[in-house]
Amino acid sequence: MRRRPDADKRHRARSVFSLPLVLLLVAVTVVVGLRISGWSASTGISAFATVFLSIIVQATPFLVLGVLLSAAIVAFVPADLAQRVLPNNRALAVPVAGAAGMLLPGCECASVPVANGLMRKGVPPAAALTFLLAAPAVNPIVLASTWVAFPDDHRMALARLVASLGAAMVVGWLWIIFGRIAWIRLPTKTEHIEGSRWLTFRHGVVHDFLHAGGYLIIGGLISAVINVVLPASWVDSLAEQVILGVLALALLAVVMCICSEADAFVAASFTQFSPTAQLAFMVVGPMVDLKLVAMQAGIFGRDFAVRFAPTTLVCAIIASIIVGSVLL
Repeated sequence: MRRRPDADKRHRARSVFSLPLVLLLVAVTVVVGLRISGWSASTGISAFATVFLSIIVQATPFLVLGVLLSAAIVAFVPADLAQRVLPNNRALAVPVAGAAGMLLPGCECASVPVANGLMRKGVPPAAALTFLLAAPAVNPIVLASTWVAFPDDHRMALARLVASLGAAMVVGWLWIIFGRIAWIRLPTKTEHIEGSRWLTFRHGVVHDFLHAGGYLIIGGLISAVINVVLPASWVDSLAEQVILGVLALALLAVVMCICSEADAFVAASFTQFSPTAQLAFMVVGPMVDLKLVAMQAGIFGRDFAVRFAPTTLVCAIIASIIVGSVLL
């Protein structure tokens, strides 16, 4: 089925009109917050710009590289490759699918349709869902960006790998035990762009970069607002509570919807919080955020999303706490 031009125009229109609204809300929040927190206008705006620009400048190269690799995989890698390399045993297929996420870079925006395509090609749902969760969180681009974002503690990259892969595998095994194929709605037709693979690659790069880049900008704005507007006493009080700090950043990751290639730089900016809380932000975000839940509900159905998202969130938080307490 060809992509309808009118649908693309409406999508672009929504994007054009949503960005000014976000910027207006951010500006109002900054002005009000500066008054409440006691910052002077010049000092507060300077701090806001410093945090925002540092996040964008550091994250953009990783985002671009991740988008290029993701589009190349969609355009040039055979669709049935995963089915050929996975073992027939479903329990063994789960860790293999998780490990495959380390070799195939891609952001979480692409993981949902890719997982859907894998299941349509005969890959067991447990393995496809494990890949869906693992690929955006443990691929080389994400781990490299985490290494750069935390130059003083490179253990964070290892902790992210272990916690994310562990959570993804647990969710896959839980699906084998409790999952029902009736919970997943598979579409009868797959949307695609007619033409050459290079045309598919170009469309993928443009779409993914605009989509993920928009979320990166919004995430950077929110992070800068939190760092500048919220009174330090509030943030310090919350950050001192280990469990509350973890839950706070996990919830923030769900709301902020930042691309996994860039979220490490946002997490590193939350210096008031413990390393375990920062880890939770990076583990939860690529697995459970608002845009992912919406995509899962749209592709797999609401019955799937209302079961899968909460289960994944709990597993991601528990894995972050366990791994953080051991490695960090």
